[in-house]
Amino acid sequence: MQYVTDLHLHSKYSRAVSPQMTLTVMASYAREKGIDLLTAADFTHPVWFKEIQSQLQEAEEGLYELKEDIGGKNVRFLLSTEISSIYKQGEKLRRIHNLLFVPSFAVAEKLTKTLVSKGCNLNADGRPIVGITSETLLELLLSIDERAFLIPCHIWTPHFGVYGSASGFDSLEEAFGKMSKYVYGIETGLSSDPDMNWQVKELLNRAILSFSDAHSPAKMVREATVFDLEELNYENLRQAIMRLYAKSATKNKIAYTLEFYPEEGKYHFSGHRNCKVSVGPDEIRSGGTNCPVCHKRMTEGVLYRVQELSDESLLNRVETKSNTAGVKWYVDSKHIQPPYVKLVPLLEIAAESLSSTVASQKSKDLYAKLCHELGSELQVLLHKPIEDIEKVGGMKVAQGVQKVREGNIAIDPGYDGEYGKVEIWKEGEVKALSDVPQLKLDF
Repeated sequence: MQYVTDLHLHSKYSRAVSPQMTLTVMASYAREKGIDLLTAADFTHPVWFKEIQSQLQEAEEGLYELKEDIGGKNVRFLLSTEISSIYKQGEKLRRIHNLLFVPSFAVAEKLTKTLVSKGCNLNADGRPIVGITSETLLELLLSIDERAFLIPCHIWTPHFGVYGSASGFDSLEEAFGKMSKYVYGIETGLSSDPDMNWQVKELLNRAILSFSDAHSPAKMVREATVFDLEELNYENLRQAIMRLYAKSATKNKIAYTLEFYPEEGKYHFSGHRNCKVSVGPDEIRSGGTNCPVCHKRMTEGVLYRVQELSDESLLNRVETKSNTAGVKWYVDSKHIQPPYVKLVPLLEIAAESLSSTVASQKSKDLYAKLCHELGSELQVLLHKPIEDIEKVGGMKVAQGVQKVREGNIAIDPGYDGEYGKVEIWKEGEVKALSDVPQLKLDF
């Protein structure tokens, strides 16, 4: 059975995170969006840990549910935390973010006590900063429980990704040393998609995962991973992530991932925000990495960094397919990797259809109406017939969903911390809807 998961979130105890990021609010939004499994993130924060312990009870092995959940379908939670490691290695300052997953409260508590014993301050932030190398962190985690696992997150982000141009490495082996064989998967981040990651040889046999890294409930499921599991539990999820690297015969697997258009991510192109300069890889190669306005070094974009580390023999390997409803999906044509679908968040589509903003009440009302009457955000984006969307939300929002499904949109790429700007309609464009049959995701 397939389960939609978003396993990179933050609690209200992390810096720059909405106070709404509580378990009950997250569960409510998960139902609205169509998510089956979330993470009760930031378990290293002592106050938050007490809260999640008091509010959650074990539902399946290694997975939890709210003790009091009056919203209908019980959303499951997995225990994880993001650790920010800042340390010097190879005469360079490294700033690497990793996601740690554990199978129980007991293991989470043991890990927390071990970090404290090594001088780590866990009270300051839900995403703590530690002076422990990525290699040592993974070794420490597995010494506590071999069922735990680590995933490098948003791996291409210039300042905090394992491959980041500013403080990262050129390979997982360089970052994790002898422990690299225990890195079974990576998180793409918003500025890259699986196609880009398939160009790096050491990632071909590792799980390509996508999660939202949401700091507010509205941002959940902007990226997600859909697992196909025999039963929903921690071990089956772990086996699905390990499947490619371990060459396992397990039936548990990743079915597909849901992706932000990478151009919409904050670091897709290189650039300098202060000078409003945005450049693609070809311009970097011809003009260099310094800003043409102020002559300071620009923030190197993910697209350029991927091309730097890519294997030339792996370029142009992706086959594009579309189903009868026009939704494009992508599959690695030479290796066995799960496909992926690119999405624009439904609230963004609703806002543009109304010539409004995502913060406006009328955009939020239209979004809520679509989710309530058609099942969930993902049902609207991926499964519902266009004519049903039109009946509930009107012609223009239905057309917007269709255009996103077809990839018929324009995006001004993000750079240096600025999100890319999506344009679903050109000015004055409102075309008649075509007769689009019900979508069936057949992968």
